[in-house]
Amino acid sequence: MTDLTRLTAAETAAAIASGETSAVDVAQAHLDRIAAVDEKVNAFLHVDTEGALAAARAVDERRASGGELGPLAGVPLALKDVFTTEGVPTTCGSKILEGWKPPYDATLTRRLKEAGVVVLGKTNMDEFAMGSSTENSAYGPTGNPWDLTRIPGGSGGGSSAALAAFEAPLAIGTDTGGSIRQPAAVTGTVGVKPTYGAVSRYGLVAFSSSLDQGGPCARTVLDAALLHEAIAGHDPLDSTSIDAPVPAVVEAARAGATGDLRGVRVGVVKEFSGEGYQAGVMQRFTESVELLRELGAEVVELSCPSFTYAMPAYYLIAPSEASSNLARFDAMRYGLRVGDDGTRSAEEVTALTREAGFGAEVKRRIMLGTYALSSGYYDAYYGQAQKVRTLITRDFEAAFGRVDVLVSPTTPTTAFPIGERADDPLAMYLADLCTIPSNLAGNAAMSLPCGLAPEDGLPVGLQIIAPAMADDRLYRVGAAVETAFTARWGHPLLEEAPTL
Repeated sequence: MTDLTRLTAAETAAAIASGETSAVDVAQAHLDRIAAVDEKVNAFLHVDTEGALAAARAVDERRASGGELGPLAGVPLALKDVFTTEGVPTTCGSKILEGWKPPYDATLTRRLKEAGVVVLGKTNMDEFAMGSSTENSAYGPTGNPWDLTRIPGGSGGGSSAALAAFEAPLAIGTDTGGSIRQPAAVTGTVGVKPTYGAVSRYGLVAFSSSLDQGGPCARTVLDAALLHEAIAGHDPLDSTSIDAPVPAVVEAARAGATGDLRGVRVGVVKEFSGEGYQAGVMQRFTESVELLRELGAEVVELSCPSFTYAMPAYYLIAPSEASSNLARFDAMRYGLRVGDDGTRSAEEVTALTREAGFGAEVKRRIMLGTYALSSGYYDAYYGQAQKVRTLITRDFEAAFGRVDVLVSPTTPTTAFPIGERADDPLAMYLADLCTIPSNLAGNAAMSLPCGLAPEDGLPVGLQIIAPAMADDRLYRVGAAVETAFTARWGHPLLEEAPTL
């Protein structure tokens, strides 16, 4: 009998549409899988059993009545707990929002429901998406299904772990500095940061508003493309939403699967290598570049000198915006309230609540951001960082004048042990060294598996970067690489993962 949890999203949707299986059976299989393994993984903060089965029944009823089904109707999905879901807890991995049930759906949540996608529940994450390991969650760390003693990436480690543990075939993440791509890399899955503004941020609880971007997570490039098309598109409720057609990413993924990249120019960025990069990661990256040549692509080495300053610029801009955004958690309107015994002022209650409700990393970034925005320091810190951001954008523009896409390792190392970097914020931040430039510039980027590092047998990710609104290039190149590697390995990479 077919294990329904091992099918791709595309295969699942086809099986449901043909009547080979039902959406309810698929949902139940994944709920059973979550019940069996999630106590070890801790990928989910909330499992919405009743809601998932009701959504699945609605899909089955629509099929039985001859109604039209969308490309992902009945396919289960794990939703990062940073998107609002009406009547379902949304915590952002923080005690300050423990038990909060929003009165409305995020636009992304609504589009998933309209597409007939079955939302299984909300996944674990670094608190308010601040972290690279999912250790900063107020509800405990998530384990990497390849090795439960190691991190699954962050901030969206719950979503990536759910995919790698076969608890869901699709997931949603958000990417502010690499929080979709870095988890994908270390769990052997696929993650895409769309062009900034391509997927609505309405109902996405903000960390850094000029950087945050929701996007698809999956086990194959085609599945990510199908999810991308379901969630992308203009939204008048989001003032930063791009009013333009969604690139034909599914068509590009299907075209790329033929494995022909003749005529495609690929750039290798000199700055994404050197000290701090694990030898096995660079070995797999070098093999990926050679594979691109074999597929017909022309490979060009180039330099983007401003990328060297991306990390310091990011860690001024993102905390500054976080300092502003997180001021709304004041204990007066929703969420946690501490010390309200009738004797304290509103200011005292707010201070006590924020002290109790925010974790150490969130407090660190609020303080950094408040300092960078303070009188006398704004121009020296935040203003300078914005100038660097402009230089990084110009480096990308120059690079894309010569090539169609850029490639790099997604992250300098494989998954590190839980706790190893907990007391060293700088070492933790270095996990996003390769991903941050695309957030600062707003262009599109993808991570997909390119093998296992020989030192530790853990997954390595290949990052592909495309210009803004050229997301389809990611899927064409990514699908070609995926097809070639799968043929070389003889199986999808996740088949090598240890059984939970």
